[in-house]
Amino acid sequence: MIASLRPHARALFWPSLALIASVGAIAFLYGRFDEQWQNLAVLIGGIAIIVLLWAVPMLLWLGRRYTITTRRIILRSGLFVRTRRELLHSRGHDITVRKNALQSMVGSGDVLINTGLDHPVELRDIPSADLVQGSLHDLMEKSVNPIAARRQAEQSSRPDDETTDWGRR
Repeated sequence: MIASLRPHARALFWPSLALIASVGAIAFLYGRFDEQWQNLAVLIGGIAIIVLLWAVPMLLWLGRRYTITTRRIILRSGLFVRTRRELLHSRGHDITVRKNALQSMVGSGDVLINTGLDHPVELRDIPSADLVQGSLHDLMEKSVNPIAARRQAEQSSRPDDETTDWGRR
């Protein structure tokens, strides 16, 4: 294994802020009401907000992992239903890094690996995306598909102006 990556931790900023605000609101409001059911409602409401705004995004973030080995890229995602997708380095044609303004400021980005299929394989919001792109370029160069390399060598050894006379032996 060369690297094990998750999406950038920046995705946890707002959920963490919601956690801090919720705990502060619960601590401030709990016990301020005369009726016990009102205090209990504050506690239950605060816990519900913590679960929805902090625990769920945290579990979703923890449920996504990208592993880069010397032979393949493994994409894992999901909490209850796990999805595992593998891509051999020899299947990748080119690698593109896409960054928005915020990603450029923090050094992350989306790494798109074109496999020749309809949709490229996308590693979303990877920290140090340029470094990952360079490493993947090196790994993909080393693991060239032998059949494709032989076919490319055969085509490069033929002269460009070669014509074929069909029907003769």
